[in-house]
Amino acid sequence: MGLSKQVTFSLACAVVLSALIPGAAGYLSARVESIEAAERNLHAQEARLNARLARETRPVSYPAPCDVQPARPIREQPAPAAFVPAPEYKPDFKPRKRERQPVVPPPARLPE
Repeated sequence: MGLSKQVTFSLACAVVLSALIPGAAGYLSARVESIEAAERNLHAQEARLNARLARETRPVSYPAPCDVQPARPIREQPAPAAFVPAPEYKPDFKPRKRERQPVVPPPARLPE
């Protein structure tokens, strides 16, 4: 009973896939169920929190507007330095151009 290599390979692939596909499907369905359970828990927590906030909050009303005067008058702030124009700068002197100095070779060494 000699099976060819191609038939052996096909049977091995079928066996591996028959185990892999149901395992992957089970894993993915468990992940989806856990996500749905977490979402249900989140919605339940939000509903409880909203009910608690609605129970604890009370409307606040003031009988008259508050007419409190500030302790000190509000002064106008000075403009930032970036927006203040700089004064024009005109130098009083013009620097002179330096004269070129002649290149002097170093003195020759005297024989000793």
